Amino acid sequence: VSTSHLQLAAFALGTVGWILCTVSMGIVEWRVWHVDNTTIISSGIAWVGIWKVCFISYLHVSPGYKEQFCHKFSGYDSAIPCEIYAAQGLLLIATCVGLLGLTATIFALRNVYMGIAHKALITRFFLVGGCFYILAGLCVLIPVSWNFYSVMHNQSIAFPPSYYMPSSPAAQEAGAAIPIGIIAVILLLLSGTFSLSYRFPVTANTVTK
Repeated sequence: VSTSHLQLAAFALGTVGWILCTVSMGIVEWRVWHVDNTTIISSGIAWVGIWKVCFISYLHVSPGYKEQFCHKFSGYDSAIPCEIYAAQGLLLIATCVGLLGLTATIFALRNVYMGIAHKALITRFFLVGGCFYILAGLCVLIPVSWNFYSVMHNQSIAFPPSYYMPSSPAAQEAGAAIPIGIIAVILLLLSGTFSLSYRFPVTANTVTK
């Protein structure tokens, strides 16, 4: 048990990293657009996520009230850039792979803390869990970096007219999803490194199979 402290930390970090990965996938604040025309986008700010775009509008509501309008992306929107569709697929993969990594780590830790001295089994599951963590971290890193690059270069998106969005913002900045994703990447990569560092103790009284 005393040799698996890093792997226990890997499980804790991996759990937090996996949760942050799912959070970044679910929130819409990936790219924050500042627009000049406030006729429809009343607040002058729109949020571009990987599943939808949202903004606040005062149209069609009573004075003094506001309503959030969202348009979901569909596979038929050819104008939506590749980094958004790539983020959808890669983050779904990261969520599934990260969950597999947590499962493998739980199984290995269960054997360690229950005193099941099965060297090959424990080592193998820590190895599998570590590989899954690293793969999940890379799957998060790619869309986070790609979208951050698009924000830094103020790249435009030719939204369909039904979205009521301008094709180019006056300015844009990284939303909350990007730093959350960066933290998730760091935690998942650390988890993978800790899991892969496991070495089964060699003692005279240990019976291995």
